[in-house]
Amino acid sequence: MWMRGIGSFLDPAMEPIYQQLGISLLLGLLVGLQREHAANGIAGMRTFPLIAVFGTLCASLAVGGNGAVAPLGGWIVAAGLLGVIAVLVLGHLIRVQQRDPHLGTTTEAALLVMYAVGAYLVVGPMMVAVAVGGTVAVLLQFKPELHGIAVKLGDADLRAIMQFVLISCIILPVLPNENFGLSQLFPQFPAVLDVFNPYFTWLMVVLIVGMSLGGYILYKFLGQNAGIFLGGVLGGIISSTAATASYARQARSDSATGTCAHSAAVVIMIASTISCVRVLISIAVVSPDFLLYAMLPVGIVAVLTFIPGLALWYWVRHRPAAMPDQKNPTQLKSALIFGLLYAVVLFALAAAKYYLGGKGLFAVAGLSGLTEMDAITLSTAKMSLQDADVMQKGWRMIVMAMMANMASKTAIAGILGGNRLFRLTLVLFAIPMFGGAVMLLLW
Repeated sequence: MWMRGIGSFLDPAMEPIYQQLGISLLLGLLVGLQREHAANGIAGMRTFPLIAVFGTLCASLAVGGNGAVAPLGGWIVAAGLLGVIAVLVLGHLIRVQQRDPHLGTTTEAALLVMYAVGAYLVVGPMMVAVAVGGTVAVLLQFKPELHGIAVKLGDADLRAIMQFVLISCIILPVLPNENFGLSQLFPQFPAVLDVFNPYFTWLMVVLIVGMSLGGYILYKFLGQNAGIFLGGVLGGIISSTAATASYARQARSDSATGTCAHSAAVVIMIASTISCVRVLISIAVVSPDFLLYAMLPVGIVAVLTFIPGLALWYWVRHRPAAMPDQKNPTQLKSALIFGLLYAVVLFALAAAKYYLGGKGLFAVAGLSGLTEMDAITLSTAKMSLQDADVMQKGWRMIVMAMMANMASKTAIAGILGGNRLFRLTLVLFAIPMFGGAVMLLLW
């Protein structure tokens, strides 16, 4: 019987006002339970549900209450909000006079939000109100953890986050979303080379910088205690090429025993595996259909890279290996350089396709892969949106670039890390490079 009652309560055909009031009550109870448990001394399991339900009733009266009453207009919601504010101000003044140890503004802010959530249940999508109410409860519950994050983040880390905000929220929205090219200045150039889109180019910058920033924040919390395996994961998220250079320099300091050489090789292989995952994520964001063609060959290269790295890690897993310092990946200069590189690669691919055909695309992919994988990956994925041939065979360009990138990392390891690390990475990278060559020849 009680299940039937719950079913009728959730029935979409029932009066919407009952659903709205019920959900408002439950969300208020959820947040009120957290505040009651925190013993804030201001509002708890009774006040929060009352405020949320009050917001729902005000909004229902404003829109007409499902036709039961005439709409009173939005003024009643505003009047209700003013009433809630008046109650909160009065309560705050009383606690100031009583020198309440729980004096603060968090609970008052939560009450205002819950009033708005209650009102939004009537006028907006129900799931949005539910998500906001749940988020309020989570934010209140994880206060110590959130404060701990704020304490651990230094000025440089906050600057990195704000620089990402600058890149994504301030610069990106003002860029034009249309193609530009040489044909607009020189009519002799074909229009197919007009591939530079400022908005899309900077959006790719935001994507890559965002992934790198996530790895950088994780690194700041784990720091040099990350260990060999996790150091490789973080290095791959931030920049596998930068991780290769950093650990190669570190390996040269212990060239006598080779201990650092083995640890550095593990990090390089794990970071290169994560870079394959970054490739798949980038493709999925830009061209999900292209992902269907690229997932298997890229995944095979990733597995062939991961297995020898994992085997070597199992051998040296107990050896200490401090993680080198990582640089802020959100520098505006670095973002501009990547944006320029992406635009150049995209133009080079379009020109190679137009003037040289398919073979020219492989040459561009190989040359681009020598520096890093992000630009060629995003450019190929973007190109697949307009070219069916690239959609089906573009994975070959990605694999070619990955092989070139592995060769580049091997050279970096040798130049910066010495002969021991060079020989080790050469043997380890030979496995995925051989697998990639077989796929290019036989697939």
